[in-house]
Amino acid sequence: DTAGQERFKTITTAYYRGAMGIILVYDITDEKSFENIQNWMKSIKENASAGVERLLLGNKCDMEAKRKVQKERAVKLAREHGIRFFETSAKSSTNVDEAFSSLARDILLKSGGRRPGNSHKPPGTDLRACDKKNTSKCSLG
Repeated sequence: DTAGQERFKTITTAYYRGAMGIILVYDITDEKSFENIQNWMKSIKENASAGVERLLLGNKCDMEAKRKVQKERAVKLAREHGIRFFETSAKSSTNVDEAFSSLARDILLKSGGRRPGNSHKPPGTDLRACDKKNTSKCSLG
């Protein structure tokens, strides 16, 4: 998590060379974090493998009252880049599993594996309601 800070740019480009999937996260309560997504998209295009799967996440959807980035803007950006979009909350675990599973399925499909259920959604926007109640918590073990 480097939040678009310039001093980390050379470090992060080394990490996503050869990556099969990249998750771009912005904070829905922070306009600047959303604006930085365009810079990261450009950097990925310049440094990552062609065809790398990307996923856009708007985090902190549990803080709706402090929202600065409207969902429609993120949906538009995701469509322009042909990638999936989820709004998530790391705090409440809203859509976290769904987002990671979506990226993993897309990577598996691209690498020649089969997706469970025999249905493939083309890249695009996959919106889920943010008000989903989920009591599971993240754990670093």
